[in-house]
Amino acid sequence: MTQRPTAHALLLLAILAALPMSGKAHPGKVNAEGCHTERKTGEYHCHPERAKPATAPAPAVSEPILSPSASSPAESSAVSPTEAPTIARDLLKLDYQGFTVWLDCQQRGPVRFEYIASKDSGDLPRAKDFTLDPAVPKECQQFSTSAYGHGFDRGHQVPANHLDGSEEALRQSNYMTNILPQVAQMNRGAWERTEEIIECYRDLEDLHVIGGVIWGNNPADDYFLRSHGVKTPDAFWKVVIRGTGQDQRAIAWVVPNSPSATKSNLDRYLISVGNLEQLIGETLPVAAYAKNDKPTSSWHIPHGCRKG
Repeated sequence: MTQRPTAHALLLLAILAALPMSGKAHPGKVNAEGCHTERKTGEYHCHPERAKPATAPAPAVSEPILSPSASSPAESSAVSPTEAPTIARDLLKLDYQGFTVWLDCQQRGPVRFEYIASKDSGDLPRAKDFTLDPAVPKECQQFSTSAYGHGFDRGHQVPANHLDGSEEALRQSNYMTNILPQVAQMNRGAWERTEEIIECYRDLEDLHVIGGVIWGNNPADDYFLRSHGVKTPDAFWKVVIRGTGQDQRAIAWVVPNSPSATKSNLDRYLISVGNLEQLIGETLPVAAYAKNDKPTSSWHIPHGCRKG
């Protein structure tokens, strides 16, 4: 008897079909930008000589840009807190306090983020204003810090709530280098639920959080190219890793940038780490034995967890 494809399989095929060819895996385990994650160290880095040739000239960036937090690595828990941002073709690696963002100058937006979520030790209020990063070239950033409109939020890649022990980190989380257009129902729905799960489980043990964007090729919702210079992503992905060695566990989602991506629908977007690697063309620092596991449901919110 022929098996009918599952809803997850159909979602994965749809996203794969929407992706440009440059987003798929390349020889040598690097993505289109010539970047990959080192299995042993967990460090994401790039090999410009192995990148796919750009179809348009890269923005002119004369030297590495040093982030404001690079002078105080002891205060940062970023994945590579001691490294200054580096340039690989048109990507900037920005080490902020408590998180790292990779910025695509051609797209004028963040394409990847990474941080360690440790036990919550702060409750500082979120910064009110969105700003450009003064240490990053303007040609790499969005034109405007204003609200997007059209039913889209200024969606954080790394949420401010996970950084509320540092005023500097909270301010940096509101840089437009950490912001992309997210449908309001998705940003306050399924995407927020992943943040709530992290908020609860970070109090049990440190979590390694990695995520990024799937731009796709749907021009119908690219409302903000004129106002902000940035396309609207088709989807976002996120991986949460807990434990080490034989006790390591991971959970991953690919969340469509759609009004249907509500909290109640989050489980529909679960994906195995192995399938996610094929989708994004990147090797993720997850134990091989855990890469084919896909939970039947997202990690539940423990009773009494303070999500705020």
